[in-house]
Amino acid sequence: MTPHTPSQAPQALAASTGSQEASVPVTGAQYELSAGDYRAVITELGAGLRELSQGGTPVVFGYEPDELPPGAAGQLLTPWPNRVDHGRYHFGGADFQLDLSEVGNGNAIHGLTRLAAWVPVRHEPASVVLRHLPHGYAGYPFCLETDAEYRLTADAGLHVTISATNRGTRPAPYGFGQHPYLTVGASALDEWELALPATRWLAVDQRGIPSGPAEDIDGAVCDFRSPRAIGSSHLDHALTGLTRESDGRAWAHLRSAAAQVSLWAGPNCPWLQVFTSDTLHGDRHRKALAIEPMSCPPNAFVTGDSLIVLAPGETVTHHWGVQAHQA
Repeated sequence: MTPHTPSQAPQALAASTGSQEASVPVTGAQYELSAGDYRAVITELGAGLRELSQGGTPVVFGYEPDELPPGAAGQLLTPWPNRVDHGRYHFGGADFQLDLSEVGNGNAIHGLTRLAAWVPVRHEPASVVLRHLPHGYAGYPFCLETDAEYRLTADAGLHVTISATNRGTRPAPYGFGQHPYLTVGASALDEWELALPATRWLAVDQRGIPSGPAEDIDGAVCDFRSPRAIGSSHLDHALTGLTRESDGRAWAHLRSAAAQVSLWAGPNCPWLQVFTSDTLHGDRHRKALAIEPMSCPPNAFVTGDSLIVLAPGETVTHHWGVQAHQA
């Protein structure tokens, strides 16, 4: 989806004059993973996916450790993905106002934890678990503890597990999403072929807020049920009605002459946002395709569409992953 990089974020820790201590990159500690030909790097900042490669070839469009995630690259989006209209919502008999992190459109975007420091629970050669400790935020006075596990296997690639537990004393609204930009080589994105098994799509207004219910995808620019080239299409669409395999996974496949990258979303991720990175600048403009697994569509805090309500002590878990095949 059209991303936004907040203007305020933690800064690198500079060593004091005369100190021998090394500075820390803006994304904090870097957790490296490897299995077979796969390699990944996860950041302390936001528990984000900074790099993923197979055989030395990038699978996601990454960024530098001392760079904030451009266009929300690889960021974990909790306790909601996408946008909340004007940051205002009503829940449990009360009205709440979130900070407007997408100032130009007057929205709250992509949750609250992507610029927080997540603490390590476990780090092994092929996996890491990071945790966001429970506490409230302005406009979100609920206490969720969230664990993010990234695991690599030589045959199946990347498997991500996100679990959120309500440690508070009252029900909490919740949604999950993640924002990987997939790449299948140096050729133009227009030449890449996309297959995505969605039967419905959600129209939005100029501020990225849904203008009505999900519609049948027949004839829409975002209809990729049959594999075809992306071409000059400008995509920034939330898709649902996903066709699934017998194990409950829905697969999207991105192909070029050089490679194929496949993203899967688990059974309780009914939405995929697809974004052709048109609003990114420089060497990131239309150079990768974001396919974002989501538990709910834009503005779910307002509409209640697919919104999860976690009772005190309740846990919800979401899964997604990526596999790559080089030609």
